[in-house]
Amino acid sequence: MRDTLTGSRIRERRQIAGLRQAELARQVGISASYLNLIEHNRRRIGGKLLVDIATALAVEPSVLTQGIEATLISALREAAADAVGQQAELDGLEEFAGRFPGWAGVLAQMHRRVVSLERTVETLSDRLTHDPHLAASMHEVLSTAAAIRSTAAILADTQDIEPEWQDRFHSNLHQDAERLAESSKSLVAYLDESDSDGDHRGVPMEDVEAFFEARGHHFPEVEEGGADANIDLSDLESSAAKTVAQEFLKVYATDARAMPLDQLQAALAEAPLDPLQLAARFSVNVATVLRRLAALPGGYLGRPTGLVVCDASGSILFSKSVPGFAMPRFGEACPLWPLFQALNRPLVPIRKRIVQLGRTAAVFDCYAYAWPQHISGFDDGPVYRSVMLVRSVEDVAQDEQAVARVGPSCRVCPSSDCTSRREPSILSEGF
Repeated sequence: MRDTLTGSRIRERRQIAGLRQAELARQVGISASYLNLIEHNRRRIGGKLLVDIATALAVEPSVLTQGIEATLISALREAAADAVGQQAELDGLEEFAGRFPGWAGVLAQMHRRVVSLERTVETLSDRLTHDPHLAASMHEVLSTAAAIRSTAAILADTQDIEPEWQDRFHSNLHQDAERLAESSKSLVAYLDESDSDGDHRGVPMEDVEAFFEARGHHFPEVEEGGADANIDLSDLESSAAKTVAQEFLKVYATDARAMPLDQLQAALAEAPLDPLQLAARFSVNVATVLRRLAALPGGYLGRPTGLVVCDASGSILFSKSVPGFAMPRFGEACPLWPLFQALNRPLVPIRKRIVQLGRTAAVFDCYAYAWPQHISGFDDGPVYRSVMLVRSVEDVAQDEQAVARVGPSCRVCPSSDCTSRREPSILSEGF
């Protein structure tokens, strides 16, 4: 029989991971209402579902079932792994937690707070980059404050000002102050609304990604009917999102026609996964192969498989995530990802094993390829896109393949010797 507080531990670890109930439920294939019952210890849990939840939360199942001591020791191990410039004595970890449970709890709590603050910085940095309303509101507040400061400085530093000009400056100060108050209220109201539990994606690309995620990135009706298949897009509210979805579905249909599901399944059964061999076998380019592999039903490739597509500016056009994968959806991603390196070497397939740094190191096999979309006329340069297939690595054999280290973004990357760093990390000492 499982411990009666397993659900509480699941809820705690989900909150630490920054996941909503609906997101975790979708990842493990259950309803959000059922997960809510589990988290409130009103449903027993075990077997495959427990393992799936532990995997989604990136913890060992024992952390969820064996009580506070196992949870505490696991948290201390995570804190030791994330420490910068310090080497903890892991051999004595259980003894330390047993002799000084209070201090051990303090360390674990501080580490959870650091993790939460890191995630907040990532979220806010990402949001400032792509949210036009927030950017405009911040600009309004800052510009108004600067105007008030300039006017006040003139009044303070100038001894003899004619009464008429004093009245003008005072009037300007009053107007700017009212404008600043209104801008601040508007900004606070917007932030309060955005931080509520509702879903405020509102960006067509994100809506389309959520739509594809809900369908498992696989559309049997397109496999059978091609581009003429009738896909229900009613879940997409905006016409922009529906247009984007239709474009992606056209690409999906073209890829499915070039690489039929039954033939691709037979090819994968005959030989280990090799995108170059598949490209030669089906007479398609590598980009088609990578997109097609990411659209296969679960179980075909044996481990989680994600996909990222970007244009020549580095802007992410589409993303299918996998557990542990943390490339920012908007702005300031690490340039060392093969996705971006492929843009410097068009038509050259790239394969790299990547260690993604951060709170919990994750290892991925990445296949990237950049290709020209189209050429509009003579003397016009091609418009390039890049695609990257991301596959989780469970049994890490470091000697099999060279490993490259990447971070989520410079601001929260723990790597201290990266030559591609754009700004100091908030994790570095003395920053």
